[in-house]
Amino acid sequence: MCGNNMSAPLPAIVPAARKATAAVIFLHGLGDTGHGWAEAFAGIRIPHVKYICPHAPTMPVSLNMRMSMPSWFDIYGLSPDADEDEAGIKRASENIKALIDQEVKNGIPSHRIILGGFSQGGALSLYTALTTQQKVAGVVALSCWLPLRKSFPQAAANSANKDMHVLQCHGDADPLVPFIFGAQTAEKMKSLINPANITFKSYRGLPHSACPEEMIDVKRFLEKQLPAISDE
Repeated sequence: MCGNNMSAPLPAIVPAARKATAAVIFLHGLGDTGHGWAEAFAGIRIPHVKYICPHAPTMPVSLNMRMSMPSWFDIYGLSPDADEDEAGIKRASENIKALIDQEVKNGIPSHRIILGGFSQGGALSLYTALTTQQKVAGVVALSCWLPLRKSFPQAAANSANKDMHVLQCHGDADPLVPFIFGAQTAEKMKSLINPANITFKSYRGLPHSACPEEMIDVKRFLEKQLPAISDE
């Protein structure tokens, strides 16, 4: 690993129940760790899929009066017109690309890897998938937004993922990352990749969190995009 992730502990991992032929790299939200999401994925696990839930490094966060907490990059505000930590987002994205490379070295091809995340982690997963030359199977983006969106489409010029599949989920009662921000992100994504491959799901009454119905939708998406290989 490189950059600012040196201070973060090793990821929480849910190993595959049999030989791992696919992987999910899922990034938690601001102030959280990977442990809760590893537990969530253990509850919907697919036997041939390995789930990797890294922990963000601890850093001061401007949004929270510069209190130190786990964060993939600094956040100045959660409105569409807020300033953004461009250097921090790009640095964090390089760290996620290094995680993908590590799984490729472990024998899982990148096109059998799905990136995902919740809130800040979902934002980073979308940005990374759109800017990497590693071909991934898709993205699961929960309650999030596309960071540095004004840098697109130019930032995605060399992307290998113009045809990737994206499942974007958002609660319509989200007080932190407003539902409209999620809906606008889905529209922006349709201009950057094959719009037929984007699914945007809303959940009535859901605040800034996940719910069982949403996790079932995530499992169905993963089963479709990461099918078992016949010789497993």
